[in-house]
Amino acid sequence: MQPGSWPETGTAAQPWRTITADGLAGVWPRAAVVDVRSREEYSIARIPGSLNIPLDDLPARLADCPHAIPDRQQQACCIPPGVLALIPEHALDLPLHRFHEGEQQMLIERIYDEDLAQASYLIGCQAKGEAVVVDGRRDIAVYQDLARKNGMKIVAVTETHIHADYLSGTRELAAATGATIYVSGEGGPDWQYEFDGERLFDGDTITLGNISIKALHTPGHTPEHLSFLVTDGAFSDQPGYLLSGDFVFSGDLGRPDLLDEAAGGVDTRFAGAKQLFTSLRDKFLTLPDYVQVHPAHGAGSACGKALGAIPSSTVGYERLYAWWGPYLAANDEQGFIDELLDGQPDAHAYFGRMKRENREGPAVMGERAPLPELAPGIVAAGLAEDTLTFIDTRPNSEVHEGTVARSLNVPAGKSVASYGAWVVNPETDKNPLVLLAPDQDTAQDMWDHLVRVGIDNVAGYVTSLEGLPAAVPKLIQPEELEDFDAAMVLDVRNRTEHTAGHIPGSRQLSGGRAMWHLDELPANGTIVTYCQSGVRNSVAASALRRAGYDVVELDGSYAGWSAWKQARESVSSN
Repeated sequence: MQPGSWPETGTAAQPWRTITADGLAGVWPRAAVVDVRSREEYSIARIPGSLNIPLDDLPARLADCPHAIPDRQQQACCIPPGVLALIPEHALDLPLHRFHEGEQQMLIERIYDEDLAQASYLIGCQAKGEAVVVDGRRDIAVYQDLARKNGMKIVAVTETHIHADYLSGTRELAAATGATIYVSGEGGPDWQYEFDGERLFDGDTITLGNISIKALHTPGHTPEHLSFLVTDGAFSDQPGYLLSGDFVFSGDLGRPDLLDEAAGGVDTRFAGAKQLFTSLRDKFLTLPDYVQVHPAHGAGSACGKALGAIPSSTVGYERLYAWWGPYLAANDEQGFIDELLDGQPDAHAYFGRMKRENREGPAVMGERAPLPELAPGIVAAGLAEDTLTFIDTRPNSEVHEGTVARSLNVPAGKSVASYGAWVVNPETDKNPLVLLAPDQDTAQDMWDHLVRVGIDNVAGYVTSLEGLPAAVPKLIQPEELEDFDAAMVLDVRNRTEHTAGHIPGSRQLSGGRAMWHLDELPANGTIVTYCQSGVRNSVAASALRRAGYDVVELDGSYAGWSAWKQARESVSSN
């Protein structure tokens, strides 16, 4: 590939350029090498430690990447803007490691759940045909299929810590495959797992053929947290990868306040923040800069406040460009703590249940039968007797035209698990759920999402609302709000959104916490609810209505109210 055939990125002043082997050697191993060939070519021969971003994906990925090295190095080495090195095979005279017959490389696969912004990993030794799953979820078919596709047997399952945002699939996968369970033994007596499994301590190693996976105790997000340092012995006797869990994300760190926010802790955030500083200084920053970092969460997760969308990073990149880098460079622990704890998002209330169940050991479901389609008459009878709960999975715009009486709105799409956990608490809500779905495959997929947060009790699905009791949610227009006699105007967005701008006089209680804080709501009168656009509002409002509150949704939510306010002010100024 010639330089002129690079995709249209960068600037006219800094066009795509080539780099020689000597030029790259000048910054290696500080350089983050990006290999733009196909995944198949990359799997056959590659520079150890390089990142594979196929050429078609490159423009979108570059938009997320700031410059990776100082300008003086960039000018000296002829490096394209935003990337240290691009390496079509013929463009560099560098020694690629080629795999010969009988020699097999490590397989590392990232399995990403956009619903919960959660990443799990399958690491396999292709020579031995064995694999380990790290931070797996409860709908385990994806791991079994991946292992089968690569001719591997899952022999070990482990996790980085006791998770708060989803229910671990470690026990589920072990029960299905016979794999050995490995969990942290660190963290002291208050944070020990309560189910059987091999305990891992700092420095312990899981070995799969040529692959070694070394546990590093990296407390801060949680006391027992482990990161896994991976060495691919087919390449090198030095580690090349770090599965950092909720310790280090792309551009951010795991929040240390979740034990306070979700697990009943009192001021544990301060000790956690100090531990994070120590873990960064004494563990993370002692690793070579070229070590790839593969975190357990991406953008949208509530486990941090500024997670990047890029799926992986390197130790050197985070050292130089993460917000916390200057604090560590200056050994400024207090400045680090203050910045870390400021502006963390609301923690969803269901996190507390996840913590408890993950510590005790999530229930093993075993193989689940396909969800049946239910007859409307049976569903109607169950709703009348309050022995079933209906989940309307349509968008809020359609729900507002008419829905099932006392139903919950959990819109289909990428947030079924998240919104489901806002409105269904399996510890207190014992009714089986009935899902609205166009077909069995869709219903099954929704169920897969729900079990990730421990909502297992789903009776089946229906394909329409026909024959079911109807209701129309009440709405109010922005121009009607000033004169409306509301007992409370409730903002169900996150507190950071509320701080940035809100309807005067409104009270903030995020949708993910509302059902656990009903004592903060007025027992009588009408509550007007809003979010930013209306989606979260519809979810939260449906749960409050089911709980017996008189709720009116602000049509268009805050965005609609802001547009109306701006239009009114424009008219007034004229």
